[in-house]
Amino acid sequence: MPDNVMRCSFCGKAKDEVSRLIAGPGAFICNECVVLCEQLIGGQPMTTFPPLDGKTNDELLAEMVQLDASRNQVEAAVHDRVQLLRTRSVTWAKIGESLGTTRQSAWERFSNEE
Repeated sequence: MPDNVMRCSFCGKAKDEVSRLIAGPGAFICNECVVLCEQLIGGQPMTTFPPLDGKTNDELLAEMVQLDASRNQVEAAVHDRVQLLRTRSVTWAKIGESLGTTRQSAWERFSNEE
């Protein structure tokens, strides 16, 4: 069953796990990731993420689900933009080129035609 909870596209935390979740075009960012971005832009040393091998199987499974949900949100946003570009007569070749793929691959991925 897909996870339809809004999540940070960077860390995967759900809306109820953070203080704020900011929506952007096809992506979300939480207040905690904004702080990390500010540190990075300001040249401050970055904190490192804990190693994966220190996590339990349940923690890794939960993170995997969160990451997959974020991927699905981004994929939906890309699809929306492709559909809008097509209504503006942007060619499959231009869309494919922008995505680093072929015209045919872009058409197969986004056209919804068999």
